[in-house]
Amino acid sequence: MPACSPTKMTARPPEEIEFQRVGPIAQVRLNRPTKLNAITDRMERALLAVWGEIDADDDIRCVVLSGNGERAFCVGADISGEHGGTGIAFGGGLTGIGGPLIELRKPLVAVHGYCLGGGFELAMCADVIVAADDTVFGLPETSIGVIDHCGVVHRAVRRLPHSIAMGMILAGQRLSATEGARYGLVNGVVSTTGLLDEAKRWATRISECSPGATMAAKAAVLRGLEMSLPAALSSRYPQIDAFNTGAR
Repeated sequence: MPACSPTKMTARPPEEIEFQRVGPIAQVRLNRPTKLNAITDRMERALLAVWGEIDADDDIRCVVLSGNGERAFCVGADISGEHGGTGIAFGGGLTGIGGPLIELRKPLVAVHGYCLGGGFELAMCADVIVAADDTVFGLPETSIGVIDHCGVVHRAVRRLPHSIAMGMILAGQRLSATEGARYGLVNGVVSTTGLLDEAKRWATRISECSPGATMAAKAAVLRGLEMSLPAALSSRYPQIDAFNTGAR
């Protein structure tokens, strides 16, 4: 597939969400570094539009999601009063917290600096996670006495060993990037300066595979996780059937 030139989307607030496509890879960046990339209602609407555009664009095969600035990927929702009235699930619908869950059909690579609470939840929506070596993962909700929708507990206990997840949920225990790799949360730990390059390498590897096969495989994985193993093994998956018959 011939590479296309980067195209900045101007329909959303450029100071808060940056979105461009380079060849088959979409790059989405949270851009409120002075607020540790805390997500406002306006950012939620912008992200929802971004995910819709990405899923509708057959030329996009993978996504790199990152946060601007040196201090944070995302620390969750903006609690200054700028978040909470959209009816959109946190992260533009990806988390399913506070609104309908949106599943991105394209594979997703999330890049981390420092992520807490809803930001950690957004990171766990990724299929592949690359972490900077100074990354800190945390769920501070119970330690500060704020727990809303309880969405933050469900992915953690599925992505991490039970006792590790419960330590984060009940005691506010934090994980370093190295510990995240040890527990299988992240695919790799690199220096901060090499973080985006490593994420783009992963995105390139994914985009070089069959796009129909990767989307069908991801859909089957997500559906299968809702079932017991015997049920998952014996089930048919429409996306895989459609891919195998060429109707994709």
